[in-house]
Amino acid sequence: MKNWAKGDRVVQPTYGTGTLVEVNEHHTVIEFDEHGRRTFSTRLVTLQSSSEPAPAKSARKRVVKAKTVKKKDKDKEKDK
Repeated sequence: MKNWAKGDRVVQPTYGTGTLVEVNEHHTVIEFDEHGRRTFSTRLVTLQSSSEPAPAKSARKRVVKAKTVKKKDKDKEKDK
């Protein structure tokens, strides 16, 4: 059995190509290109190495919260 390291690109028969996120004696966590993050039992998972590069991920957009009006500001608007 090969010693896998974090960041290795692998292929798993069911989910396809992915990147190893965490590997220890109990669990192997893989971020798959098309199926998200999955956790496997390290003893049972079947992996092959892959030379296919990871796809470019688009930057996540930040959610902009709506501005809240403070009570003091509301009172000032009422006085106008």
